Amino acid sequence: MAAELEGDFVVFVIGMRVNQPLKVRAWLPVVRAMPSMVRELQAQPELGLLGSQFYGLTQIQYWRSMEHLHRYARSREHAHLPAWRAFNQNARAAGNAVGIWHETYQVAAGAYETVYVNMPPTGLGRAGTLVPATGYRQTAQGRLAG
Repeated sequence: MAAELEGDFVVFVIGMRVNQPLKVRAWLPVVRAMPSMVRELQAQPELGLLGSQFYGLTQIQYWRSMEHLHRYARSREHAHLPAWRAFNQNARAAGNAVGIWHETYQVAAGAYETVYVNMPPTGLGRAGTLVPATGYRQTAQGRLAG
């Protein structure tokens, strides 16, 4: 199988690292914040989240656009901004007990390649549409040339 997603999109990778496991008060709120944000985003698809998947303490998200991602991040009506402010306040008090990181990639329409063999819908295959990897989709070069 291969994944297809119409138009440009954004890949947002976010993760955390527990640097001091005994400082539970510093890292537990971070662990708890992300699932509630994802539930909020899934309940309101107009916010722009196309799909997401956790891999341990890292999550990969697919967004319709950079504008959607930034609008959600700055919104006073949604879960992210209060969680971000609380993290910053707690991080100052807890030193380096917990770290967070993220990377954001803008992907032009058709400028990606995917293949899934013996896999349930995963990654872009969850956010987009899975299609048979036949014809031009049989090779990585063919999928990129699409």
